[in-house]
Amino acid sequence: MHPTLHRAGRTTHLKIVLVSLVAAMVVVVVGINARNSSFATAGTGQAVVKATPAPAYAGKEGAAVR
Repeated sequence: MHPTLHRAGRTTHLKIVLVSLVAAMVVVVVGINARNSSFATAGTGQAVVKATPAPAYAGKEGAAVR
């Protein structure tokens, strides 16, 4: 076995390519299966949360301060 990639044999290059392809496929499969299931149900009649107006507080003089 040669210590550098330039002097490595053809089978070593083939092994490196195959291992990288398998690793890439594993990353893709894990990425596809790691979806959050709550995104799949978005827009199917779920409750909508709306923002409320800012609360008004009364100051010492009784005027509303926002």
